[in-house]
Amino acid sequence: MPRHLPTTPLAPAPQPSVASRTEWQAELDRLLTREKAHTRESDAIAALRRRLPMTPVAPDATVVGAAGEVPFVEAFDGRRMLAGYFHMWHDGKAWEGQCEGCTVIASHIQTPLAYLHQRDVTLAIFCEGTYAESAPYAEFLGYRTPWWSARESSVVAGRGFGFFAFFLRDDDDNVFETYWTTGRGTELALWSYALLDRTAYGRQEAWQDSPPGWPTLDVSDGSIADVGGQQWRVDGRPTVQWQVTDAPAGSDGR
Repeated sequence: MPRHLPTTPLAPAPQPSVASRTEWQAELDRLLTREKAHTRESDAIAALRRRLPMTPVAPDATVVGAAGEVPFVEAFDGRRMLAGYFHMWHDGKAWEGQCEGCTVIASHIQTPLAYLHQRDVTLAIFCEGTYAESAPYAEFLGYRTPWWSARESSVVAGRGFGFFAFFLRDDDDNVFETYWTTGRGTELALWSYALLDRTAYGRQEAWQDSPPGWPTLDVSDGSIADVGGQQWRVDGRPTVQWQVTDAPAGSDGR
């Protein structure tokens, strides 16, 4: 049976002003000048990123997968580079109580990985929870990206989970970390946000600079969803979970 997000009727909302196609295109062209400058600056930052030094990962670093504890280098799956998302976990919580922010990122990186593999990159998720407790969550959501537990791993290097890190291995299987980012840096995975940012109403989150009256997401208690996590939940569940269950939060259904 098809599953659908719980919805409410769309409320009336202001709309952009109307212009002729010629006027509209002229406004787009002015914006394009800034967009192109932004793209060139992004390219320049990426060039600096490629020139960063790297730092060694402890040679005895391990992670836990379906076969138990293994050397971290095995997560590369034979490739030279590894991009890893380090996923928060709330021990003992039901599926609907798991981190909505990490869930939205992990759910976005389940697309076919051939273009990464073509360039010698493996993408994997490293969870804060134990493998025994967290791997069923990945199975519940139908994830295809490799899932590991990094709960006790030295790869974490004292950081709080909720970040991307990037690694390179040499011909002797020595592993180095080349870059990492957290906070809004993790938006690099959110292709849906890139599309939303180009729609008339954007992300519909309260922090945005939008014209007066532009719609924002409401949450169940009547407040406005901001950047505290509620923007990634619907009726008590991380939004993507509604694709795999009709069970309301707090029920015995997952």
